[in-house]
Amino acid sequence: MKAKYDGYTFQMNENVTRTKVRFHNRYGIELVGDLYLPKAYSGKLAAIAVCGPFGAVKEQASGLYADELASRGFAALAFDPSFIGESGGDARNVASPDINTEDFSAAVDFLSVQDFIDPEKIGILGICGFGGMALNAAAMDTRIKATVASTMYDMCRVTAQGYFDAMDADARYELRKSLNAQRTIDYKNGTYARAGGVVDPLPEDAPFFVKDYYDYYKTERGYSERSLNSNEGWNTTSSLSFLNMTIQNYSEEIRSAVLVMHGEKAHSCYFSRDAFQKLKGDNKELLILPDTVHTDLYDRKDKIPFDKLQAFYTKYLQ
Repeated sequence: MKAKYDGYTFQMNENVTRTKVRFHNRYGIELVGDLYLPKAYSGKLAAIAVCGPFGAVKEQASGLYADELASRGFAALAFDPSFIGESGGDARNVASPDINTEDFSAAVDFLSVQDFIDPEKIGILGICGFGGMALNAAAMDTRIKATVASTMYDMCRVTAQGYFDAMDADARYELRKSLNAQRTIDYKNGTYARAGGVVDPLPEDAPFFVKDYYDYYKTERGYSERSLNSNEGWNTTSSLSFLNMTIQNYSEEIRSAVLVMHGEKAHSCYFSRDAFQKLKGDNKELLILPDTVHTDLYDRKDKIPFDKLQAFYTKYLQ
């Protein structure tokens, strides 16, 4: 199976240009992104860095968001996080709550020094697991003036506590034992075992959220050859760093604007509701979208509230 549009899962807007760019984070890892710009603009642009979902690449949902935002007058950078897609990192297919948060700030570094971008007008947008990373970045990086978390996962919480916090200490211990045993095997073999992407073939008794992921990652709708979720998944041991770390420790100290949006019918909606409860200030907003499931906010343009996103970024990137 191939992505529909020259490796991308969406058709680019005719009023937008796309240029591949390279930049690095402060760990020295080279990141690769697609910079989307409106074909016609004057003066310096406000800019938005976009990443996610967790296990996806820039040719999927983040590129779709960036393309649409550029068509509305913003510079938008969709990028692959460290160790994923075209981005660097010697170990592949691994994630880190620290490094992936840093990746957002690295994107801000890059955008800040472009002569056609106003460095005082930079925002970020994180989708799914990178929604949680985006909030973490906003708590750390005061250059970020506006943040959107779309259909957010808190990857540390779901890894350590399971869905709906059903995992107890004994279950975590057994998971740690299993993952650390795999570390030994990986080191002995000199390779990393993969956890597997979205299950395929789809079991008849699969829960709805698994069917939801399958409908995006394993069909023509959202399949990408570079996507971990579309293929063999993360390294099995990638979960280790998320078990003992948290990424929402200081989200209540975010002073810049935040919009948290989620589908009402998404299995993951509780992550956004709980994350929003920690935020403080009259520049924070929770938007719950009716009749919307998790992956609707990956690519369903009739579901993604782009008018709202445009208004939010216009207001806070002034």
